[in-house]
Amino acid sequence: MPIVDLETVRGLYKVPGAARLDLDIPARFKAGDLVVARNINPPGHTRLPRYIRGKQGSIRRDHGVFHFPDAAAHGLTDRPQHTYSVRFSAQELWGPEAPQKDALYIDMWDDYLEPA
Repeated sequence: MPIVDLETVRGLYKVPGAARLDLDIPARFKAGDLVVARNINPPGHTRLPRYIRGKQGSIRRDHGVFHFPDAAAHGLTDRPQHTYSVRFSAQELWGPEAPQKDALYIDMWDDYLEPA
C-alpha cells in the first residue's frame, strides 16, 4: 500500500467530490425506496452502527459510487458501490417516546442495505 503524504491529503480537500469514483455501477435503490439496514455482526471493523441494524428507513439521496471501507479494513478486494443518505425516524430507532417529527440521516453503503 503506498504511503499517503500530507500534500496528497490536502489536495483531496481542494477537489470537490474527489473521493467519488467515476464508475458505471447500477444503483440498487433510488430516492423514496424503503430499505432495512442489514443486521450483520462481522468480525473486526464496520461502519454500520449497531443501533441502525434491523431498522427500516428510506433512501433520500444517492451520493454516487465510493470505495467500500469494510473491504479495505478486512484486507479484501476493493468493492466500490453506491452510498446513500438514508432517513430513519427517531421512533423507528428509539421507540414511541422519541419525538414524532425527529429523524436521523446516515450515509450508508449498498452492502449495508436490503429492500424493505
